[in-house]
Amino acid sequence: MKYMLLINAGSVDENGGAAECAVEDWMAYDKEVREAGILVSGESLADLVTATTVRVGEDGKRLVTDGPFAESREVLGGFYVIDVPDLDAALDWAARCPGARGSGSVVVRPVADFGA
Repeated sequence: MKYMLLINAGSVDENGGAAECAVEDWMAYDKEVREAGILVSGESLADLVTATTVRVGEDGKRLVTDGPFAESREVLGGFYVIDVPDLDAALDWAARCPGARGSGSVVVRPVADFGA
């Protein structure tokens, strides 16, 4: 079953990365996921200041806003989609993720399978 691991940084460093993780931590985790054969996809997101928000009003007009206007202190930093047997396995992989350390968190959600 496929699960998305949404990686939220609780705090970021001066370079926009997760403050409690080194690049080497991410490289090691990425290698581990790949070697386990469970990686479907994954990406790190560009710096939050590059974000653009789109909303469509009741009148159908598009409103585009530049910049991050997060309602929470957490910042979505990236994601992995993994294919593992069950939720317990997905939770184990989420706990190994460097993004789950300290003030960070990893949200685990099943990927909907509409063909099933």
